[in-house]
Amino acid sequence: MSDRSDTEPGSPFGHPALFYRDDGEYLSGTVPFVRAGLDAGEPVAVAVPGPRLDAIRAGLGAAAARVEWIDMTVAGRNPGRIIPGVLRAFADRHRAARVRIIGEPVWAGRSPDEYPACVQHEALINLAFAGRNATILCPYDTSALDAQALADAHATHPTVIDRDGQRRSPHYAPHSVIERYNRPLPDPPPGTTPDEFPYDVDTLPRMREFAYARGAALGLDERRAGDLELAVNELGANSVVHAGGKGVLRIWPEDGHVVGEVRDDGRITDPLVGRLPVDLSTDGGRGLLMVNHLTDLVRLHTTPEGTTIRVYMRL
Repeated sequence: MSDRSDTEPGSPFGHPALFYRDDGEYLSGTVPFVRAGLDAGEPVAVAVPGPRLDAIRAGLGAAAARVEWIDMTVAGRNPGRIIPGVLRAFADRHRAARVRIIGEPVWAGRSPDEYPACVQHEALINLAFAGRNATILCPYDTSALDAQALADAHATHPTVIDRDGQRRSPHYAPHSVIERYNRPLPDPPPGTTPDEFPYDVDTLPRMREFAYARGAALGLDERRAGDLELAVNELGANSVVHAGGKGVLRIWPEDGHVVGEVRDDGRITDPLVGRLPVDLSTDGGRGLLMVNHLTDLVRLHTTPEGTTIRVYMRL
């Protein structure tokens, strides 16, 4: 698959990475970006971790009242939710205008499980916004992030901005990143034996009951156990309809989460599945989108031999 995208020169969509080393460089790269959008009459949203919200808001003064503010540690704790629930949600509310967004999905506190989903998210922005009138600026803290995160930022953003100015990234390759992070998921922690439930069309109701009961037994409250039940039901229904009619559900505890995993014989070929808003009048297409909204993290590995989708529910 070609890595050329509609983020080429002359495209209406821009997706630069901002590399900053300290608070001064952060504010000098973000506050003028927001002011330029407001001066041009563009709707502006800022979706960054909470303390960074306060810094940009203070730098804008009275103009901050004209900006939509989103704490990325809340709205974007599941990277799979950011495009449909944050970026496209804002852009789609302002279809008649060019929009300007700051989105910071990668920070030093992201876990090793979350990080691959973050990188895939950054690559998928280029597909989800192809041809749209939008600019999404993504800050990266060079003093706190490791070399791999910065290299991945060069691969997922067509342009980069740092203290030396703005330039094209020679390493831009979003499709290659999507494929590279489509990795087999790690085994459960040593000593952990997942509870397992094979299912088919006849046993889906019992699979849902199994998911709720195991989630509650592992510490989820009633609402969160219900969210787990709904999430694995959507995944199981997809298996029945699209992946040979059967699959296997596994559930186990891991690092402050309850993890649910569905394996089946299907293959997902659309990298944006579950990442785009779906019109209520549209039949289908909502299953994985719903899963992204219900859970704290979604990891996916798909091959011609089958697909594994893993969801994490924070205790």
